[in-house]
Amino acid sequence: MATMKSVLTGATDKVDVVDVERPVPGPKDALVRIRACGICGTDTFFLHMGGMPTGADGSTRAIPLGHEPAGEVVEVGAEVAGLEVGNRVVVNPQSAASGIIGCGGELGGMDEYLLIENAEVGRSVAVFPDHVPFDVAALNEPMAVARHCVNRSGARPTDKVVVFGAGPIGLGATIWLKLRGVQHVVVADIIPERLETALAIGADAVIDSATEDITARLTQLHGQDANALGQPRPGTDIYIDAAGAPAVFQAAVDAARWKAKLVMVAVQKKGADLDLGGMLRSELTLIASQGYPTEIFEVTPELAEHKDRFARLISHRVPFSEVGRAFELALTPGAAEKVVVTFDE
Repeated sequence: MATMKSVLTGATDKVDVVDVERPVPGPKDALVRIRACGICGTDTFFLHMGGMPTGADGSTRAIPLGHEPAGEVVEVGAEVAGLEVGNRVVVNPQSAASGIIGCGGELGGMDEYLLIENAEVGRSVAVFPDHVPFDVAALNEPMAVARHCVNRSGARPTDKVVVFGAGPIGLGATIWLKLRGVQHVVVADIIPERLETALAIGADAVIDSATEDITARLTQLHGQDANALGQPRPGTDIYIDAAGAPAVFQAAVDAARWKAKLVMVAVQKKGADLDLGGMLRSELTLIASQGYPTEIFEVTPELAEHKDRFARLISHRVPFSEVGRAFELALTPGAAEKVVVTFDE
């Protein structure tokens, strides 16, 4: 029996690396050798809980981690079309028949090998060019999340946008906004190093929201407009919350001009008291953005085309032999922007 290493949730805020049986693909499946896998906030969420909740008593079960994998096809079932051994691929973690990969399903993208159940190009898997590094390809899934957020915003070239949160999703949204031709994109965060990255990937301006007055700075950058009552407000058209902090909602409501939009893509870690009166005074539209209904492989060609720009989002590349350290980095606030675990050649 061939075995492989699998990364599971362990004790609270810890991972376990265990030996498990290597999957054997059936006629409709493919087997991928993982070469890189990103760590997401969802992974750390499961680690904080010590696994997947199973009942009202707080009990949990261990689950395989990782839903941002990129790898190389090593076996292809006889009935699979469009895939060959040696293809470099990214994966749709939501297409697995046995549950979402790395999010409670039976499979994890942080395993040495990943079974692609009912492998179908364009639905469960997509091929990317050989010149794209595996670590950059592993950004495909979070960049699909960011792309859906931008699509939901309906941003036009003439719009002025602010993105709150310079993590991978916020920075990814910034790249997509600029590639879409949006004239002015500002990024706000409290970590100076992340703001430097925002400028490096194309943001037109940044705001250190720990020290600067957001409304005053946006007025300086986007001009002055007004809300529905004629009260002065910045001329910002779209606010994107990629931070997940209640203060972001209030900052957007306080600054919103008439008919501005607020797009929520971050997972809200703590509920916010919505200022409905403030929203009414601006006729502010709240738009929720969840996942990537169509974007998971729409982004792949552009990710490849602009690989060097997207590569700037990766702050740490950690070998699989040090996967515990990789998760420690991801669990430590402010220690890393984007951690990608790389596997041996």
